[in-house]
Amino acid sequence: MTRLYLPTSSLSAEALAQHLLGHKTLAINLATEDGLTGAVVITFDKVGDSDDAQHWSRLCTVANALQSEFGFPAPAVSISGANGYGLWLSFEVPVPVAQAQKFLELLSKAYFPDMELGAVSAPVELPPCLHQSTGKWAAFIHPGMGASFADESGLEMAPPIAGQLAFLTGLHSISEVQFLSALKALQQLHGAAAMDKMDNIEKIPPSAHVATSDNLLLRDATLEDIVNFLHSKNIEPTFRHLIPR
Repeated sequence: MTRLYLPTSSLSAEALAQHLLGHKTLAINLATEDGLTGAVVITFDKVGDSDDAQHWSRLCTVANALQSEFGFPAPAVSISGANGYGLWLSFEVPVPVAQAQKFLELLSKAYFPDMELGAVSAPVELPPCLHQSTGKWAAFIHPGMGASFADESGLEMAPPIAGQLAFLTGLHSISEVQFLSALKALQQLHGAAAMDKMDNIEKIPPSAHVATSDNLLLRDATLEDIVNFLHSKNIEPTFRHLIPR
């Protein structure tokens, strides 16, 4: 988690442990004091009392586009513990907050123009953590599990930390060249003025870490897929649930 998302020295080891254990949920700023951010999260919340999974389908559309159109490595996916999902992007080289915000605004204009976009500088709750309002757990998930959380985006019990780390182990950060290339492409798409450092950036081929078409997020995983994935990380999954009283 610290490798991909948390700024150096943003939290003490003790504070992070309290957060992950559900003793105290913290709102964490992904940006540094000098105006840089190494990660952003895009939230996709369920709209009103809708019974459909439109928010999940929209996340899949964006995640697939980031990988197939811009060559980004696969992002992390989380459930909020309340009513939605998070799409987590990690930058290999921290980028200015204003530049990251511009990227998200252009991405929103292209793929989810009717959805409210949060500020990059706003604090976020890093999974796994206990959602204070619902009493359910936010957690990183295998992307293939996403559709099953469309109605209730939270876990009744704390997810095993080893399993959470397994979902993140194979993920990679977006390189500076990949990010600037995608930003330039989005600016050209919307007729925006090019920013500094981008005049010589050409569209690059997909990263070696980008998912193939068979592994993009719209492909739902079976229970066997997920168990095999965890076994490949030497983790024995435990599927626990609470029986309603």
